[in-house]
Amino acid sequence: MNVGIGLPVGDPAVLPEWARRVDRGPFSTLALLDRLVYHNPEPLVALAVLAGATSRVRVQTEVLLAPLRDTLLLAKQAATLDRMTGGRLILGLGIGGRDDDYRVAGTDRRSRGRRLDEQMAVMRRVWSGEPYGDGDCPIGPAPARAGGPVVLFGGFAPAALERVARWGDGFLAAAAPAFAGRLFDTVRGHWEEYGRAGAPRIVAQVNAALGPQDVIDDARAAMGAYYSFTGMADRMVAGMLTTPGEIRDAIARFADLGADEVMLYCYGLDPEQVDRLADVV
Repeated sequence: MNVGIGLPVGDPAVLPEWARRVDRGPFSTLALLDRLVYHNPEPLVALAVLAGATSRVRVQTEVLLAPLRDTLLLAKQAATLDRMTGGRLILGLGIGGRDDDYRVAGTDRRSRGRRLDEQMAVMRRVWSGEPYGDGDCPIGPAPARAGGPVVLFGGFAPAALERVARWGDGFLAAAAPAFAGRLFDTVRGHWEEYGRAGAPRIVAQVNAALGPQDVIDDARAAMGAYYSFTGMADRMVAGMLTTPGEIRDAIARFADLGADEVMLYCYGLDPEQVDRLADVV
């Protein structure tokens, strides 16, 4: 079982220190969330910096809100980061649910799922080296992996789960083990329906904070603020894992469900959490 770290978004200046500690530890991946109308760092820019501060771990968006972005520029940015990191980029994509993100981007929220499908068709074409239009040169650079970086999709709706098999390489599941199994089975079923070889990569996500009470309080406050728009922030914060036993149990339960990786998402800013979590895993 691989274990990664989701980085806090409250202060971009602390992220290089987090990344260096993750790279030294037993972790497989570091990841960043995405919002537009918030004080989080822009994920692709931040991950480019963090890739330069590390040499081993994968860098992952979880999830990048693709419909807010220009498709061709996103394809070029992803290919560039993938190539310059030697294939360490994992492009986690989703559609999000905040009205304000779509409003300020001037993008229609109601058609965001359809737009993501259209974007994937274009990006796959760009990453394969085909010209975008008649008489145009290909849009480079070529990504490190033929066909483009690894693409994972997050979401809960039926269309999101089916999208994994149609366009992706795997699934990002922000759900507790009690609910995740059904999602995993649905994704695997679509994978078989589409005749895809092998199996989808399954990445689970849990929220964690480890340390003295002030660290846990900081994490709870930051997570509550991040998800306040849902109207369910208190319930989500209550599910945060704050003891070594809880974290080990969640990892074991996801392993039993066949997950390939578990991402431990941290909202508190204290980078010593990385070393504490390393002792746990």
